[in-house]
Amino acid sequence: MLKVEGLRAGYGSINILWDLSFEVNAGEVVAILGSNGAGKTTMVRAVTGMVRPTAGSVVFDGEELAKKSSRYILDRGIVQVPEGRQIFTEMTVLENLEMGAFNKATRAAFAQNLETAYRHFPKLKERAKQAAGTLSGGEQQMLAVARALIGMPRLLILDEPSLGLAPNIVDDILEVASSMAKKDNIAVLLVEQDITKALACADRGYVIENGRIALQGTAAELSANEHVKKAYLGI
Repeated sequence: MLKVEGLRAGYGSINILWDLSFEVNAGEVVAILGSNGAGKTTMVRAVTGMVRPTAGSVVFDGEELAKKSSRYILDRGIVQVPEGRQIFTEMTVLENLEMGAFNKATRAAFAQNLETAYRHFPKLKERAKQAAGTLSGGEQQMLAVARALIGMPRLLILDEPSLGLAPNIVDDILEVASSMAKKDNIAVLLVEQDITKALACADRGYVIENGRIALQGTAAELSANEHVKKAYLGI
């Protein structure tokens, strides 16, 4: 579904990504792993149109998107849950969810998608009229994910969903993502520095180091890799 080849990108004269290549298929969770500063966020921005690649291709469902706008890419079904959640704190939970219905198709299906989001995250239904800024950190992350689900993603990008959250909350969110991949046949790109959590959820993964793909393989293969164990898992 998503195929990235030879991707280079950066900011001004500073290049961050060097010839990245990876793919994500429908129905699977693929993890992009690495420490802070490895280039994960720049990769997400390049895929979603917020950073213009200087070389390489970003092909989604057979269409080249490398030079398309963020809005065009969003309309094609690539929906991101941003790092840090970025919810509208003064708006209610329901109003935040309404922001996820960004075009004619998602607005038409809003009621049905809202019930799906509430089914995944029932606490949000209980707090529908509550200001989003009064939610706990975990509930705010649930809201960010639910807002993305309202957007009817074909490819869901989760950018550092574990950041600052209790492990049980992270498990719940990753379980929803995995369930959507398997039951709804969507593609999930999980961008994460908590490699243990990511590999427990993912089917496959890629490790980024210094803007390059250093390792790739199934979740089991990466978990057993000696470099991954020493550098990231502390084993």
